[in-house]
Amino acid sequence: MKESKILYELFDVILDRKINPKDGSYTAKLFSEGKKKIHSKLKEELEEIIADSEKDNRDGIIYETADLLYHLIVLLALHNINPDDIFSELKKRRK
Repeated sequence: MKESKILYELFDVILDRKINPKDGSYTAKLFSEGKKKIHSKLKEELEEIIADSEKDNRDGIIYETADLLYHLIVLLALHNINPDDIFSELKKRRK
């Protein structure tokens, strides 16, 4: 299994929580709290990555990057942006 497949799986789950909120779902809660909350979480996770990088904390960087990617995918789902849209943009930039 390609490791990148998990991004699509995660996107599908996040999109489902947006469309079909479930009680107790952190993702559904993020959507209900809105854009400002999602932005706040993105900033928080990025700050944690930077702090771990400053300490050369490899495990912390990996952990917090996973959190950042999750919250970034929530933002993409909020705006109905599929990961393929991002990959297409990256391909256009490759020379």
